Amino acid sequence: MTETPGVTVWTGSDGKIEIDASNTSKGYICVKYAGTADRVQVQVTNPDGSRNPYPLKIGSYEGIPLTGGNGDYSVQVLEHVSGKTYAIGLSQTFSVQLENEFTPYLYPNQYCDYKADDEAVKKGQKLSDQSVDDLDYIRNVYNFVISTIKYDDDLAANIPVNYLPDPDTTLGTKKGICLDYASLTTAMLRSQNIPSKLEVGYSGDVYHAWISVWTEETGWIDKAIRFDGKDWTLVDPTLGANNSAASVKKYVGDGDNYTLSYNY
Repeated sequence: MTETPGVTVWTGSDGKIEIDASNTSKGYICVKYAGTADRVQVQVTNPDGSRNPYPLKIGSYEGIPLTGGNGDYSVQVLEHVSGKTYAIGLSQTFSVQLENEFTPYLYPNQYCDYKADDEAVKKGQKLSDQSVDDLDYIRNVYNFVISTIKYDDDLAANIPVNYLPDPDTTLGTKKGICLDYASLTTAMLRSQNIPSKLEVGYSGDVYHAWISVWTEETGWIDKAIRFDGKDWTLVDPTLGANNSAASVKKYVGDGDNYTLSYNY
């Protein structure tokens, strides 16, 4: 779980914004907003200049991952003013030296938010107890998600502004969009110490979310979380839940159909 030990904290001039950067070596910062804006966004600029936006839940510390590797970062906390206009409430630059490449992908964050006593974590623990190794656990999580969660066409047609998934909500309602499938799967994997990337971009010309995972046996496996005991099949949980194996394989091909925009 993310922590806020208060060793390194930056505060806005009016005290309504705080950034706890005590654990940058573990691949995350925590941001809290206690002001009056109706919407807040955290924008992280990575060492290579790319940017990751994070809608922020208001009122408590929330984890924000640092997925750009080692180097110099900048973070801006943006307060909604009106329309599409935001004002900078707090801006900070800092350097990051990660403990290892996996730490940003082992903690909860805004797109994969969970606590130790959440139902998604408990279900992950139960599946872990039934698994013989990491590969078996990944397969069991995948099969559980695609057999339990149904695609929510109504939500897909009316996605709220700055929509954030919630793994326990998805598990409780048993429905969701691609981001919900990916978030629940990632929460169950990370909570059992499986490094997992929640990735957002395009599948063909459709905005989409999928997952990449890492194990000691395989290293990073991009865009693939299905393992039949011998081979990995390129498939993501949303497609796997709604299509036949043959049609999914034909669609995703060798993975070139996916174009990455953001890495959470």
